[in-house]
Amino acid sequence: DGGPVREWGVFLPLYALRTGDGAGIGDYGDLARLAVWVGRAGGRVLGTLPLFAAFLDEPFDASPYSPASRLFWNPLYLDLEGAAAAADCHRARAILDSPEHRREMAALRDEPLIDYRRLARARRPVLDALAGCFFDGGGADTTEYARFIAENPRAIDFARFLAAGTRFGGPWPTWPAAQREGAIGPGDYDEHDARRHLYEQWLADRQLTAARRESEAVGVRLYLDLPLGVNPDGYDVWRERDSFALGVAAGAPPDPFFWRGQDWGFPPLNPEALRASGYRYFAEVIRTMVRRAGVIRLDHVMGLHRLFWVPAGFDATQGVYVRYRPEEFYAVLTLESHREGAVVVGEDLGTVPQEVREAMHRHRIHRMSVVQFEVTADMERPLPDPPADAVTTLNTHDMPTFRSFWEGLDIADRQELGLLDEAQAREAADHRKRVRRAVTAMLRREGQLGDDESTHAVLGALLAHLAATPAAVLLLNLEDLWLETKAQNVPGTTHERPNWRRRARYGLEEIPTLPEVAGIVQRIHALRQRGKSDG
Repeated sequence: DGGPVREWGVFLPLYALRTGDGAGIGDYGDLARLAVWVGRAGGRVLGTLPLFAAFLDEPFDASPYSPASRLFWNPLYLDLEGAAAAADCHRARAILDSPEHRREMAALRDEPLIDYRRLARARRPVLDALAGCFFDGGGADTTEYARFIAENPRAIDFARFLAAGTRFGGPWPTWPAAQREGAIGPGDYDEHDARRHLYEQWLADRQLTAARRESEAVGVRLYLDLPLGVNPDGYDVWRERDSFALGVAAGAPPDPFFWRGQDWGFPPLNPEALRASGYRYFAEVIRTMVRRAGVIRLDHVMGLHRLFWVPAGFDATQGVYVRYRPEEFYAVLTLESHREGAVVVGEDLGTVPQEVREAMHRHRIHRMSVVQFEVTADMERPLPDPPADAVTTLNTHDMPTFRSFWEGLDIADRQELGLLDEAQAREAADHRKRVRRAVTAMLRREGQLGDDESTHAVLGALLAHLAATPAAVLLLNLEDLWLETKAQNVPGTTHERPNWRRRARYGLEEIPTLPEVAGIVQRIHALRQRGKSDG
């Protein structure tokens, strides 16, 4: 209609998307099914956390922001039932139907948190059987498989890297010298393991392609997240080590939230080596993303301009900023995203130099506008309107849920973790009370909020306020809609909180039937459509 882009969508981590008959974790087929519901409700975007390959054995790191590679996908999200049916693999079908496997899946579903190691072990025999059926049945001789290898020339190398990790029993820095330096021969890995890993990547590519196709058929673009770095024990650092600055870690300087600074543990990209290689590795990462996602979000977009480096053996108060060549990064982003028609969003939260925002605008990279970052206690204008090129949302996966924020539950949690003392907690609670008063007054002035000041009423009114703004996309965190209190990740914690392991309270089959979800979704869709036609 020639009007402005005013879309809405939803967000939920795929690992949290459980189903009634699964193992308590979502898969690529579930991603497509959720997208179909979003599309039928009028939404146009479905966001989730990074889906890249992860270490789920030895080494182990379940964080989606510390992937084993940013070039390959996580096989834990493979739809094994669908794969067995499509392949007509009787060996896999027999395992899936066995009483032992069904008992194990039921036990995993009943666990309060996701047990990644146990889940990966339980799925391995099925994947072994599927890989056997594929290769023994001539799957490697097909045109489709040849196309996959042509588009993913590193896939065989990646599969051998993972298999070598099993053979040598640890991360690559502990391997023998030759293999540590990149030379893997036939005797360095079990061919059976390598074959399974290669099949997993072929199947992941196939299922993600199907998920994108089914999503776009109902007008929904998959919104995938690109983590800033990669696990130091991962494939990318092993094979592309010249592209990384070894001996240092990316991080952040001290700030009011993290007064000791932050050491994120992964090696930053080396700006000189990147340029010397023609940005080959970075281009490959972006190409991997845009082939499967209609929208990609760059974590910490300021990292295209500069990044805080912390030398090994020093703490984060002793780091230093290192500058990159942002226009060269933007050139690669522009080219690769244009080839696939993908939209790029930059996570530009917090204190960001004006030059970064100007560069994002110049290169048509969308900004982010997050209520919890921007809201104030100003009674006249507690919340600025997000810009027209922004993705706006109440929070992110690294922040308290809306209910926790609105009711101040996060303040008590931070005090319990030792991040706030008693006086700081009282000051934070007082400020939050003033924020609530200012936001409530604003929503009343707009006519979005009546006499009901319940958390659910305020949630609906605040989302309606955002829906009426010029922001390009309003992203709804599904868990906020049923007033979840627990965050998916609490920054600065590891064992203190079960980060990246918590399932959604409701399953995929239940979510569309929840009145509190349906009511807000219908209201938001109507407001977004009205604003678009007004524009």
